[in-house]
Amino acid sequence: MGASVEEFNAAKEKLGTLKKDPGNEVKLKVYALFKQATQGPCNTPKPGMLDFVNKAKWDAWKSLGSVSQEEARQQYVDLITSLVGAEAPAVAAQPTGSTKGFQTLLVSTEDNITTIRFNRPEKKNAITVEMYNELIEALDLAGKDDSVITVITGNGDYYCSGNDLNNFTKIPEGGVEKLAKESGELLKRYVKAYIDFPKPLIGVINGPAVGVSVTLLGLFDVVYATERATFHTPFSQLGQSPEGCSSYIFPKIMGAAKASEMLLFNKKVTAAQACELGLVTEVFPDSSFQSEVWTRLKAYAKLPRNSLALSKQLIRGVEKEKLHAVNNAEVERLVERWLSDECMQAVMSFFQAKSKL
Repeated sequence: MGASVEEFNAAKEKLGTLKKDPGNEVKLKVYALFKQATQGPCNTPKPGMLDFVNKAKWDAWKSLGSVSQEEARQQYVDLITSLVGAEAPAVAAQPTGSTKGFQTLLVSTEDNITTIRFNRPEKKNAITVEMYNELIEALDLAGKDDSVITVITGNGDYYCSGNDLNNFTKIPEGGVEKLAKESGELLKRYVKAYIDFPKPLIGVINGPAVGVSVTLLGLFDVVYATERATFHTPFSQLGQSPEGCSSYIFPKIMGAAKASEMLLFNKKVTAAQACELGLVTEVFPDSSFQSEVWTRLKAYAKLPRNSLALSKQLIRGVEKEKLHAVNNAEVERLVERWLSDECMQAVMSFFQAKSKL
């Protein structure tokens, strides 16, 4: 049974409370669901090819096909609820009971769930040196607080676009060798924070994920993704190599050949493909992603905290020594790559292409 007319009208009012523009793709989906819910399947003539705006709206409405008005009402309510819910954590940008604030993250604790949210939406949540340090600290605090589970997700359309390549342009007095060494040590500490994290760690992948944000998913206990998420590890085209223990975990969970397609040959996979490969636990419709996932997380957070932590130790503890060794080896190789002409040329080409846009 679909949402009631009262719920539908309440969702319309909530839509006006959104503080941030959800993007054209989402706005078209909202429009289409509203039209389907109020008028039924698309029944208007197709606009001309040069009427770009109205043609986009018509296409979005037409794509819903024969979805009933009741079902469209429900999808509309779910979508608006998820959009409003995604903005809710921004109200509490620091953990409950803590005075610690962050510049690049939103961190909150509610219902026994600590949520760490990447918060550079205008830069697709690309990770800067400052964000790396803040993430290490946020994970340390979350591991010690009274929450039952910890969630990592993104703010905006992207989960995370990986490393901010501007990190490579800030050369210290010691030159590129010092930059590579310091960057390697920072990355090693960052990955170590995931390996050693004592509680269940859950990834809520709200959009595209790139680079280190993908490779680290093998160190999460559960990964939920929206259907529009993609997963891309373009290391070789940037003259680099894998990190996040992915050189060991990816072949283990998806087989050597499939792992090579991603880690060696830059294959981008959809959420459904990532689920088939074992990288993602479950995929949800984008319209109901937030509401479905957070309902499930709240149920997990009611489980006994110590029991969950001790069970995780049994599941992950056997391989910790191996994971630390892999992390060390991956970082050592990355430092070599960062100092190579191949990598430097690839990064320069990236910035040159970007400057022409």
